[in-house]
Amino acid sequence: MAMSATGHVFDAVADGSRREILDLLAEGPRAVGEIAGRTGLSQPNASRHLRILREAGLVEARVDGQRRIYELRPAGLAELIGWVAPYQRLWQGSLDALERHLDRDEAQTTETEDQ
Repeated sequence: MAMSATGHVFDAVADGSRREILDLLAEGPRAVGEIAGRTGLSQPNASRHLRILREAGLVEARVDGQRRIYELRPAGLAELIGWVAPYQRLWQGSLDALERHLDRDEAQTTETEDQ
């Protein structure tokens, strides 16, 4: 059975090292050597993780002389966001309820202090 594109993306981000690489690339494009240095990975391991992220469509590489520069691929991230979006209603409703509760609590505290 073939894996769906979404499944491939989620497999790619399931690994903590790959999420760390994505966090670094969110700051801007980086060369493999810099990614390896910032994550503590060996260069071969960083390259392996980057290959997996590239195959999942989350990053892209461009050649700059002798180096490959990696950057996030927004379309790949949109797939993750699209999958998570329906679930956002679940926590958004809870956050809205919490905000209303805190606003009421603050109003009651202010009213008590003013008396």
